[in-house]
Amino acid sequence: MPKIVFIEPHAPNLHIFSQFPLPRLGTLILGTMMKGRGWDTEVFVEDFRKIDFEAIASADLIGISTITSTAPRAYAIADRAREAGIPVIMGGPHVTYLAEEALEHADFVIRGEGERPLMAFIDAWERGGGYDDIPNLSYQKDGQTVHNPLLPFSGELDRIPFPDLSLLKPDRPRRTKMSSIPVLTSRGCPFDCSFCSVTGMFGKKYRFRSTENIIEELRQYDRRGNVIFFYDDNFTANRERAKALCAAMIRERFKFKWTTQVRADVARDLELVKLMKKAGCHTLYIGFESVNPESLKGMKKNQTVAEISNAVKVLRRHRIHIHGMFVLGFDQDDWKTVMRTVKFAKKARLTSTQFLILTPLPGSEFYEKVASENRIRFHDWTLYDAHHVVFQPARFSLFDLQKAQMVCHKKFYSLKQSVRKLVAGQWIGVAIAHYARNLNRMWKKRNKTFLRVVELLKPKPGAKISIDYREEVRLDR
Repeated sequence: MPKIVFIEPHAPNLHIFSQFPLPRLGTLILGTMMKGRGWDTEVFVEDFRKIDFEAIASADLIGISTITSTAPRAYAIADRAREAGIPVIMGGPHVTYLAEEALEHADFVIRGEGERPLMAFIDAWERGGGYDDIPNLSYQKDGQTVHNPLLPFSGELDRIPFPDLSLLKPDRPRRTKMSSIPVLTSRGCPFDCSFCSVTGMFGKKYRFRSTENIIEELRQYDRRGNVIFFYDDNFTANRERAKALCAAMIRERFKFKWTTQVRADVARDLELVKLMKKAGCHTLYIGFESVNPESLKGMKKNQTVAEISNAVKVLRRHRIHIHGMFVLGFDQDDWKTVMRTVKFAKKARLTSTQFLILTPLPGSEFYEKVASENRIRFHDWTLYDAHHVVFQPARFSLFDLQKAQMVCHKKFYSLKQSVRKLVAGQWIGVAIAHYARNLNRMWKKRNKTFLRVVELLKPKPGAKISIDYREEVRLDR
C-alpha cells in the first residue's frame, strides 16, 4: 500500500487564536480523499500534532500546505524530506502565487483548488509519470519550469467528501478538542478588496454546496456543547441561499451553536438576521476594516461607515456576538484614523476585536502596488501574519504603525473596559479581554527584537531599506 503524508505547518508567532487551534480544511479534505483511494494516509497539523519524522521517512509522497506566514517552515520541512529522497508536492495560497519560489524546495506545486488536480496527479503517479496534462501543476522539466493551465473553478462542491477529522490524531491532552468544528459550505467571493488574496485562490464567482449536502454533514456534529465554525469567506454572499440553509437547520433542531464570517451588509436583511439567530448563530466575525471613508474607498471595500454602524446596532439588538476586525495602515490612514477606530470599537461594545496591520500578501492587488513602489521593508515571510509591519506606510513610520496596533489593543482590552463589560453582564467579553491582555504581553516579550528594529529604522519617505530579520528554522527531531 503506498503511503502519503500531509503536513500543515504551525504559525510562527502568537495571534489572538493561538490557544484556539482550528485546522484549515484543505489538508483534511485531501487526506480524506487519499484515504478513500486506498493509500495509507497520515496527517500532521502541527497545531494538534508534532511531526513524526519516522512516519515521514516511510512515505512515498509528502504533501505540504502553506499560507504566507508558514512558508519558511513549510520549505524547511520540504527540504528535509527531499534530503531523505521523498518527493514533495506543495499547495495552498502562498505557493499558488509564488510557485517558482516553492519549486526551489518542492518537486511539484499544485496551484489553486487542489481536489481534482491532486487526483489527476495521483493517477499519473500510479502510472509511473507523465505530468504534461495535469491541471494546475507546476514542476521542473528538462531544466525549465512548467506551469500547466488552471482548471476552471468547479461549481460541483457536493462532490467533495466530508473531511475526516479523525485524521488529526491530537498528541497532547490540551489538543484533544478543537475550539470549533470546521465546516465549509461555499467558496469564492463576489467582492475584490485590494488587500485580500481570496479571489485569486477561489475566484470571484460565489459557489456553494447544496443545503441537503451541508445538513448531512452537520448531523454528525449535532451535540449540545459543540460549536461549528463555517469557514466561508462570506457566508451570506447569497442571502437566499443563506436563508434556505438556516431554515433547514431550524427544521433539524440542531443543538450546536455556530459562528461564521460575514460582511456588514448582512444587517440589511432583517429576515436573514432573525433566521441566523434562530438557527443557532452565536458570533459573527465581521471585517469592518476601517471607519475612515477614504480608506474604505481606497481598499475597494464597497461599504460605508453608516453600514458598519447599522450592522452593530442590528446584530446587538438580536443578541448576536460580534468579533470586529479592523485593518490599520492604508495610505489614507493616520493617527486620527487610528484613534477614531478604537473609539468606535469601544463605543460599539463589540464582544471582541482584532486590530490588524495591513499586510501585502502575495496574490493581492496591494502586494503588487507596494512591491512596485519599493515599499516592502521586510522579506521574511514569517512576519506576514498581520501582526508585524513589513512595508513602509504612507503616513506612519514603521514603528508608529506597529505602535498603533498595540495602542488599539491596549485601549480596547483595558481593565476599565472589562469592568464595563462585567457590569453589563458580558461575561464572554470579560474572559476574552483577560486572555487578550495576557497574549499582548507575551507577544511584546517574544517580539522585543523586532520592535527594537522597527523603532531604530525610522525610514525617510521613499527610502528603500531591506533587513533580513530571519531566525533559524528548527525542526523537532
